[in-house]
Amino acid sequence: MHPETERAAVALFQHQSEHCAVYRTYLDSVGWDRDRCAQVASESSLQEVPFLPVEAFKSRVVQTGSYEPVQFFTSSGTTGQVPSRHAVESLEAYRAHARQCFEWKYGPVEEYAWLCLLPGYLERTGSSLVDMAHSFVEASPHTENGFFLNDYLSLLQALTALEKRGQKTVVLGVTFALLDWAEWMPFPLQLKHTLIMETGGMKGRRVEPTRTQVHHALKEAFGVPQIHSEYGMTELFSQAYALQDGLYQPPPSLVVWPRDPEDPFSPGPYRRTAALNVIDLANVHSCAFLALQDLGRVYEDGVFEVLGRFDAAEVRGCSLLAG
Repeated sequence: MHPETERAAVALFQHQSEHCAVYRTYLDSVGWDRDRCAQVASESSLQEVPFLPVEAFKSRVVQTGSYEPVQFFTSSGTTGQVPSRHAVESLEAYRAHARQCFEWKYGPVEEYAWLCLLPGYLERTGSSLVDMAHSFVEASPHTENGFFLNDYLSLLQALTALEKRGQKTVVLGVTFALLDWAEWMPFPLQLKHTLIMETGGMKGRRVEPTRTQVHHALKEAFGVPQIHSEYGMTELFSQAYALQDGLYQPPPSLVVWPRDPEDPFSPGPYRRTAALNVIDLANVHSCAFLALQDLGRVYEDGVFEVLGRFDAAEVRGCSLLAG
Protein backbone atom coordinates (compact mmCIF):
# COMPACT_ATOMS: atom_id res chain seq x y z
CA MET A 1 0.00 0.00 0.00
CA HIS A 2 1.35 3.42 -0.97
CA PRO A 3 2.07 5.63 2.08
CA GLU A 4 -0.49 8.24 0.96
CA THR A 5 -3.10 5.53 0.51
CA GLU A 6 -2.26 4.13 3.93
CA ARG A 7 -2.67 7.52 5.60
CA ALA A 8 -5.97 8.13 3.83
CA ALA A 9 -7.27 4.66 4.70
CA VAL A 10 -6.36 4.99 8.38
CA ALA A 11 -8.00 8.41 8.60
CA LEU A 12 -11.12 7.15 6.84
CA PHE A 13 -11.36 4.13 9.14
CA GLN A 14 -11.13 6.34 12.21
CA HIS A 15 -13.88 8.55 10.80
CA GLN A 16 -16.23 5.81 9.59
CA SER A 17 -15.81 3.59 12.63
CA GLU A 18 -17.27 6.52 14.58
CA HIS A 19 -19.71 8.14 12.16
CA CYS A 20 -21.06 5.30 9.98
CA ALA A 21 -23.89 3.98 12.15
CA VAL A 22 -24.19 0.60 10.40
CA TYR A 23 -20.43 0.01 10.58
CA ARG A 24 -20.33 1.15 14.20
CA THR A 25 -23.09 -1.33 15.08
CA TYR A 26 -21.23 -4.13 13.34
CA LEU A 27 -17.90 -3.30 15.00
CA ASP A 28 -19.56 -3.25 18.44
CA SER A 29 -21.26 -6.59 17.75
CA VAL A 30 -17.92 -8.31 17.02
CA GLY A 31 -16.12 -6.80 19.99
CA TRP A 32 -14.38 -3.82 18.43
CA ASP A 33 -15.21 -0.91 20.71
CA ARG A 34 -14.21 2.69 20.08
CA ASP A 35 -10.98 2.40 22.08
CA ARG A 36 -9.81 -0.55 20.01
CA CYS A 37 -10.70 1.22 16.76
CA ALA A 38 -8.73 4.27 17.88
CA GLN A 39 -5.57 2.15 18.03
CA VAL A 40 -5.65 1.40 14.29
CA ALA A 41 -2.81 3.47 12.81
CA SER A 42 -1.08 1.46 10.06
CA GLU A 43 -1.58 -0.91 7.13
CA SER A 44 -0.87 -3.93 9.32
CA SER A 45 -3.49 -2.89 11.86
CA LEU A 46 -6.00 -2.12 9.08
CA GLN A 47 -5.66 -5.71 7.89
CA GLU A 48 -6.90 -6.85 11.30
CA VAL A 49 -10.09 -4.76 11.43
CA PRO A 50 -13.48 -6.38 10.76
CA PHE A 51 -14.64 -5.50 7.25
CA LEU A 52 -18.37 -4.86 6.93
CA PRO A 53 -20.15 -7.74 5.10
CA VAL A 54 -21.32 -6.30 1.79
CA GLU A 55 -24.78 -7.81 2.40
CA ALA A 56 -25.41 -4.94 4.81
CA PHE A 57 -26.32 -2.85 1.75
CA LYS A 58 -29.37 -5.11 1.28
CA SER A 59 -30.92 -4.39 4.66
CA ARG A 60 -29.56 -1.01 5.76
CA VAL A 61 -28.79 2.43 4.39
CA VAL A 62 -25.02 2.42 4.84
CA GLN A 63 -24.22 6.08 5.34
CA THR A 64 -21.43 8.04 6.99
CA GLY A 65 -22.63 11.31 8.47
CA SER A 66 -25.92 13.00 7.73
CA TYR A 67 -26.97 13.88 4.20
CA GLU A 68 -29.96 13.44 1.93
CA PRO A 69 -29.03 10.98 -0.84
CA VAL A 70 -29.56 12.38 -4.33
CA GLN A 71 -30.09 8.83 -5.62
CA PHE A 72 -29.69 5.18 -4.70
CA PHE A 73 -27.68 2.92 -6.96
CA THR A 74 -29.24 -0.55 -6.90
CA SER A 75 -27.99 -4.00 -7.84
CA SER A 76 -29.77 -6.13 -10.40
CA GLY A 77 -30.04 -9.47 -8.60
CA THR A 78 -32.43 -12.17 -9.72
CA THR A 79 -36.15 -12.53 -9.12
CA GLY A 80 -36.84 -12.82 -5.42
CA GLN A 81 -33.49 -11.47 -4.30
CA VAL A 82 -33.24 -8.33 -2.23
CA PRO A 83 -31.18 -5.76 -4.15
CA SER A 84 -28.33 -3.82 -2.64
CA ARG A 85 -28.87 -0.06 -2.32
CA HIS A 86 -25.98 2.41 -2.21
CA ALA A 87 -26.80 5.97 -1.16
CA VAL A 88 -25.22 8.56 -3.47
CA GLU A 89 -24.19 11.83 -1.89
CA SER A 90 -23.12 13.44 -5.20
CA LEU A 91 -23.58 12.08 -8.72
CA GLU A 92 -21.03 14.58 -10.01
CA ALA A 93 -18.41 13.23 -7.60
CA TYR A 94 -19.20 9.62 -8.58
CA ARG A 95 -18.90 10.39 -12.29
CA ALA A 96 -15.69 12.37 -11.89
CA HIS A 97 -14.13 9.53 -9.91
CA ALA A 98 -15.28 6.88 -12.42
CA ARG A 99 -13.59 8.94 -15.10
CA GLN A 100 -10.36 9.06 -13.07
CA CYS A 101 -10.41 5.27 -12.65
CA PHE A 102 -10.72 4.74 -16.41
CA GLU A 103 -8.20 7.41 -17.36
CA TRP A 104 -5.63 6.02 -14.93
CA LYS A 105 -5.11 3.14 -17.38
CA TYR A 106 -6.48 4.33 -20.72
CA GLY A 107 -6.15 8.10 -21.03
CA PRO A 108 -8.86 10.72 -21.62
CA VAL A 109 -12.42 9.42 -21.93
CA GLU A 110 -13.21 11.84 -24.75
CA GLU A 111 -10.49 10.40 -26.97
CA TYR A 112 -12.65 7.27 -27.40
CA ALA A 113 -15.96 6.62 -29.06
CA TRP A 114 -18.27 4.65 -26.74
CA LEU A 115 -20.53 1.86 -27.95
CA CYS A 116 -22.43 0.34 -25.03
CA LEU A 117 -24.15 -3.04 -25.07
CA LEU A 118 -25.75 -3.32 -21.64
CA PRO A 119 -29.10 -5.15 -21.80
CA GLY A 120 -30.49 -5.96 -18.39
CA TYR A 121 -28.80 -2.91 -16.90
CA LEU A 122 -30.56 -0.55 -19.31
CA GLU A 123 -33.90 -2.21 -18.67
CA ARG A 124 -34.02 -1.17 -15.02
CA THR A 125 -33.34 1.95 -12.99
CA GLY A 126 -30.52 2.68 -10.57
CA SER A 127 -27.58 1.02 -12.33
CA SER A 128 -24.24 2.60 -11.42
CA LEU A 129 -22.71 1.00 -14.53
CA VAL A 130 -25.25 2.68 -16.82
CA ASP A 131 -24.72 6.00 -15.06
CA MET A 132 -20.95 5.73 -15.58
CA ALA A 133 -21.32 4.67 -19.21
CA HIS A 134 -23.79 7.48 -19.91
CA SER A 135 -21.35 10.03 -18.49
CA PHE A 136 -18.61 8.65 -20.77
CA VAL A 137 -20.91 8.81 -23.80
CA GLU A 138 -21.81 12.41 -22.94
CA ALA A 139 -18.15 13.39 -22.58
CA SER A 140 -17.18 12.01 -26.00
CA PRO A 141 -17.87 14.07 -29.17
CA HIS A 142 -18.41 11.19 -31.60
CA THR A 143 -21.83 10.92 -33.27
CA GLU A 144 -21.78 7.11 -33.22
CA ASN A 145 -21.71 7.06 -29.40
CA GLY A 146 -24.63 5.41 -27.72
CA PHE A 147 -26.44 2.45 -26.20
CA PHE A 148 -27.51 -0.49 -28.32
CA LEU A 149 -30.03 -2.62 -26.48
CA ASN A 150 -30.30 -5.60 -28.83
CA ASP A 151 -29.71 -3.84 -32.15
CA TYR A 152 -26.67 -5.78 -33.31
CA LEU A 153 -26.85 -4.49 -36.90
CA SER A 154 -26.76 -0.81 -35.88
CA LEU A 155 -23.95 -1.58 -33.46
CA LEU A 156 -21.96 -3.30 -36.21
CA GLN A 157 -22.57 -0.39 -38.59
CA ALA A 158 -21.40 2.17 -36.00
CA LEU A 159 -18.32 0.10 -35.19
CA THR A 160 -17.48 -0.34 -38.88
CA ALA A 161 -17.69 3.41 -39.50
CA LEU A 162 -15.43 4.19 -36.55
CA GLU A 163 -12.88 1.55 -37.55
CA LYS A 164 -12.82 2.87 -41.13
CA ARG A 165 -11.70 6.29 -39.98
CA GLY A 166 -9.24 4.94 -37.40
CA GLN A 167 -11.12 6.21 -34.36
CA LYS A 168 -10.20 4.74 -30.97
CA THR A 169 -13.33 3.02 -29.66
CA VAL A 170 -14.48 1.11 -26.60
CA VAL A 171 -17.22 -1.47 -26.94
CA LEU A 172 -18.43 -1.78 -23.35
CA GLY A 173 -20.66 -4.79 -22.95
CA VAL A 174 -22.11 -7.18 -20.44
CA THR A 175 -20.50 -10.56 -21.07
CA PHE A 176 -23.54 -12.54 -22.21
CA ALA A 177 -24.54 -9.77 -24.66
CA LEU A 178 -21.08 -9.65 -26.21
CA LEU A 179 -21.20 -13.43 -26.67
CA ASP A 180 -24.66 -13.21 -28.23
CA TRP A 181 -23.46 -10.46 -30.58
CA ALA A 182 -20.39 -12.50 -31.49
CA GLU A 183 -22.60 -15.50 -32.34
CA TRP A 184 -24.86 -13.27 -34.46
CA MET A 185 -21.91 -11.77 -36.34
CA PRO A 186 -22.19 -12.75 -40.04
CA PHE A 187 -18.40 -12.82 -40.37
CA PRO A 188 -15.37 -12.43 -38.07
CA LEU A 189 -14.00 -8.91 -37.71
CA GLN A 190 -10.40 -7.72 -37.62
CA LEU A 191 -10.53 -4.71 -35.33
CA LYS A 192 -7.48 -2.45 -35.23
CA HIS A 193 -8.67 0.57 -33.23
CA THR A 194 -11.23 -0.91 -30.83
CA LEU A 195 -11.12 -2.27 -27.28
CA ILE A 196 -13.66 -4.97 -26.47
CA MET A 197 -14.39 -4.56 -22.75
CA GLU A 198 -16.58 -7.00 -20.84
CA THR A 199 -18.19 -6.09 -17.55
CA GLY A 200 -19.04 -9.59 -16.36
CA GLY A 201 -22.55 -10.95 -16.07
CA MET A 202 -23.96 -14.21 -17.44
CA LYS A 203 -27.59 -13.96 -16.30
CA GLY A 204 -29.88 -16.26 -18.22
CA ARG A 205 -27.12 -18.67 -19.25
CA ARG A 206 -27.73 -22.20 -17.99
CA VAL A 207 -24.09 -23.15 -18.48
CA GLU A 208 -21.64 -20.43 -17.53
CA PRO A 209 -18.42 -20.58 -19.56
CA THR A 210 -15.05 -19.94 -18.00
CA ARG A 211 -13.30 -16.62 -18.49
CA THR A 212 -10.80 -18.34 -20.79
CA GLN A 213 -13.64 -19.67 -22.96
CA VAL A 214 -15.37 -16.29 -23.06
CA HIS A 215 -12.21 -14.41 -24.00
CA HIS A 216 -11.27 -16.99 -26.66
CA ALA A 217 -14.69 -16.70 -28.31
CA LEU A 218 -14.58 -12.89 -28.28
CA LYS A 219 -11.02 -12.73 -29.61
CA GLU A 220 -12.02 -15.00 -32.48
CA ALA A 221 -15.14 -12.97 -33.32
CA PHE A 222 -13.55 -9.53 -33.17
CA GLY A 223 -10.00 -10.26 -34.24
CA VAL A 224 -8.42 -8.58 -31.22
CA PRO A 225 -5.35 -9.78 -29.29
CA GLN A 226 -6.85 -9.19 -25.84
CA ILE A 227 -10.22 -8.77 -24.17
CA HIS A 228 -10.37 -6.01 -21.58
CA SER A 229 -12.49 -6.25 -18.43
CA GLU A 230 -14.12 -3.78 -16.06
CA TYR A 231 -14.75 -4.67 -12.42
CA GLY A 232 -17.30 -2.68 -10.49
CA MET A 233 -20.30 -3.24 -8.28
CA THR A 234 -23.17 -1.32 -6.74
CA GLU A 235 -21.46 -1.17 -3.35
CA LEU A 236 -18.18 0.25 -4.70
CA PHE A 237 -17.69 3.70 -6.21
CA SER A 238 -14.29 2.72 -7.69
CA GLN A 239 -13.73 0.54 -10.74
CA ALA A 240 -10.75 -1.62 -11.65
CA TYR A 241 -9.73 -2.55 -15.20
CA ALA A 242 -7.95 -5.57 -16.64
CA LEU A 243 -6.02 -4.99 -19.85
CA GLN A 244 -5.79 -8.74 -20.41
CA ASP A 245 -6.54 -12.16 -18.93
CA GLY A 246 -8.84 -10.84 -16.19
CA LEU A 247 -5.91 -9.45 -14.18
CA TYR A 248 -7.41 -6.34 -12.60
CA GLN A 249 -5.15 -3.45 -11.74
CA PRO A 250 -6.85 -1.46 -8.99
CA PRO A 251 -6.67 2.35 -9.15
CA PRO A 252 -5.02 4.24 -6.27
CA SER A 253 -8.40 4.51 -4.52
CA LEU A 254 -8.92 0.74 -4.29
CA VAL A 255 -7.05 -1.82 -2.18
CA VAL A 256 -7.89 -5.54 -2.39
CA TRP A 257 -6.77 -8.07 0.21
CA PRO A 258 -7.34 -11.84 0.46
CA ARG A 259 -9.59 -13.17 3.24
CA ASP A 260 -9.98 -16.69 4.58
CA PRO A 261 -13.25 -17.98 3.04
CA GLU A 262 -14.03 -19.90 6.23
CA ASP A 263 -13.19 -17.16 8.73
CA PRO A 264 -14.15 -13.55 7.92
CA PHE A 265 -11.73 -12.25 10.55
CA SER A 266 -8.58 -13.96 9.25
CA PRO A 267 -6.40 -13.04 6.26
CA GLY A 268 -6.20 -15.39 3.31
CA PRO A 269 -3.21 -16.46 1.24
CA TYR A 270 -1.82 -14.51 -1.69
CA ARG A 271 -1.79 -16.22 -5.10
CA ARG A 272 -4.35 -18.79 -3.99
CA THR A 273 -8.14 -18.80 -3.99
CA ALA A 274 -9.48 -16.60 -1.21
CA ALA A 275 -12.41 -14.35 -0.43
CA LEU A 276 -11.89 -10.65 -1.13
CA ASN A 277 -11.78 -7.71 1.24
CA VAL A 278 -11.66 -4.24 -0.28
CA ILE A 279 -10.91 -0.73 0.86
CA ASP A 280 -12.58 1.74 -1.49
CA LEU A 281 -11.48 5.25 -0.61
CA ALA A 282 -14.20 6.61 -2.91
CA ASN A 283 -16.83 5.30 -0.45
CA VAL A 284 -16.29 8.34 1.73
CA HIS A 285 -19.99 8.80 2.48
CA SER A 286 -20.92 5.12 2.93
CA CYS A 287 -18.41 2.48 4.08
CA ALA A 288 -14.98 1.93 2.57
CA PHE A 289 -14.14 -1.35 4.34
CA LEU A 290 -16.13 -4.19 2.80
CA ALA A 291 -15.98 -7.98 2.92
CA LEU A 292 -17.18 -9.09 -0.52
CA GLN A 293 -18.90 -12.28 -1.62
CA ASP A 294 -16.39 -12.63 -4.44
CA LEU A 295 -13.72 -15.30 -4.53
CA GLY A 296 -10.47 -14.55 -6.30
CA ARG A 297 -6.71 -14.46 -6.22
CA VAL A 298 -4.75 -11.47 -4.98
CA TYR A 299 -1.10 -10.90 -5.81
CA GLU A 300 1.49 -9.09 -3.74
CA ASP A 301 1.55 -6.11 -6.13
CA GLY A 302 -2.20 -5.53 -5.65
CA VAL A 303 -3.34 -7.07 -8.93
CA PHE A 304 -6.31 -9.41 -8.45
CA GLU A 305 -8.51 -11.89 -10.30
CA VAL A 306 -12.18 -12.67 -9.71
CA LEU A 307 -13.02 -16.36 -9.88
CA GLY A 308 -16.65 -16.45 -8.77
CA ARG A 309 -18.86 -16.02 -5.72
CA PHE A 310 -19.82 -17.97 -2.66
CA ASP A 311 -22.65 -20.36 -3.50
CA ALA A 312 -25.79 -18.87 -1.93
CA ALA A 313 -23.80 -18.06 1.19
CA GLU A 314 -23.92 -15.05 3.44
CA VAL A 315 -20.67 -13.85 4.98
CA ARG A 316 -20.73 -14.98 8.58
CA GLY A 317 -21.39 -12.09 10.91
CA CYS A 318 -23.85 -10.24 8.73
CA SER A 319 -26.72 -11.75 10.73
CA LEU A 320 -25.60 -9.51 13.56
CA LEU A 321 -27.07 -6.61 11.56
CA ALA A 322 -30.46 -8.27 11.09
CA GLY A 323 -33.59 -6.86 12.60
